[in-house]
Amino acid sequence: MLFRQLEYLVALARERHFSRAAQACHVSQPALSEAVRKLEDELEVLLVRRGRAYQGLTPEGERIVLWAQRILADRDALRDEVDALRTGLSGRLRIGSVPTASGAVPLLTGPLCAAHPLATVELSTDLRSEELLRQVRNFEIDAGITYLPGPGADDLRTLPLYEERYVLLTSLADGPARHPRATWAEASRLPLCLLHTGMQGRRVLDEVFAGLGLEPTPRVETDSVASLFAHVRTGHWASVVPYAWLHVFGVPPGMQAVLLVEPVHSAPIGLVIAAREPGSVMARALLDVARRTDVAAVLGSLPGA
Repeated sequence: MLFRQLEYLVALARERHFSRAAQACHVSQPALSEAVRKLEDELEVLLVRRGRAYQGLTPEGERIVLWAQRILADRDALRDEVDALRTGLSGRLRIGSVPTASGAVPLLTGPLCAAHPLATVELSTDLRSEELLRQVRNFEIDAGITYLPGPGADDLRTLPLYEERYVLLTSLADGPARHPRATWAEASRLPLCLLHTGMQGRRVLDEVFAGLGLEPTPRVETDSVASLFAHVRTGHWASVVPYAWLHVFGVPPGMQAVLLVEPVHSAPIGLVIAAREPGSVMARALLDVARRTDVAAVLGSLPGA
């Protein structure tokens, strides 16, 4: 069995198409197909349903893909460990983040790159929480920054970073000007631009509104926190945004950000990695940085409030 065969099978499971999987692996489609067939012969089990086109993996194939992902992750971790012992940490750290937490990610990547000058970071900041956890579990990324999962996530290792709080972002003309705080009820009566309903950050807001018997109907929905700021800047909209983003954009001219109260709600944001030993040396390095960095303290004040 060759690592290359496992890589081809994982790519096929991810791309769900022989041609796209071959392109991702930089080989011809016949070469990829033949390598997968040889893997089936060696394991003496059918892995792929074949017809005129790719029809998915067999149940046995689904199980083998999980093993393949783990084996390839361990191979990469071994290489990174050896490189770190020889020359210091020099691999690529793959981080995923939910959009609402992506403004806080530089508080970790900055110290990491300063401590390890040869390390590089590959960052995806538009992942939904469920997809982020799936990628951590499947070793597609080394670590994630997201809403902390609840009970039952024994295969994950978590480190709380900060509590996400929320501010009402409005133009100076339209919001409850000159007041340091606003209520969720006041926010619900404004023309809102919010995140998409399928995003965890939006579900958190909907739960707060529903708990107060409120059901706001935003006329604009987006998957980008930056887009929320852009819409509010026009003077036509208001939004509820994570306070951590004020440390990215500040409070733009002509706008105001006030803490939302009644209730003061928060959601835990943390670092998530796979719970395995010895695990990824890159993930361990990020975990060490996160333990030494008081993210909550950095994000503990609202600029311009």
